[in-house]
Amino acid sequence: MKLDRYDLKILDILSHDGRITKSKLAEAINLSVSPCWERVRRLEKAGVIQGYGARLDPSRVVKRTPVWVQIELGTHHAASFARFEKAVADTPEVTECVAVGGGVDYLVKFEADSIDAYQRTIDAWLMSDLGIERYFTYIVTKTVKRTTPPLSLHDDAS
Repeated sequence: MKLDRYDLKILDILSHDGRITKSKLAEAINLSVSPCWERVRRLEKAGVIQGYGARLDPSRVVKRTPVWVQIELGTHHAASFARFEKAVADTPEVTECVAVGGGVDYLVKFEADSIDAYQRTIDAWLMSDLGIERYFTYIVTKTVKRTTPPLSLHDDAS
């Protein structure tokens, strides 16, 4: 899908303020309401905009302990990756998982009720047939930055 500067501006604004009114969005990108809203609907239909939601601070609702885990699998076959990724998908405490290169296979973020709860989950993973060769646990002591990434790191005006 080809995106022009209006589409990119719409996406940038909505990624930071999903509750903006149709008229304020149209004004912000310098289009009238109907063409602006048609663009939004087209972006939704194409799957570029997947949904709208509130960005929550879970620590204000319930205390969670964030833990990052670096995981290396013992074998590197498609079946090994699929088995591990299914376990990740089936574990509610896992809030993020990325496959990475450079000697490590995965970085996994747990948001557990406690360190003990995290350890019980990782122990269950180790006892199952997930093929985990080695893992390193990193307890998060402070979140330094969490934000929605910009669509472009370059300003159009420059």
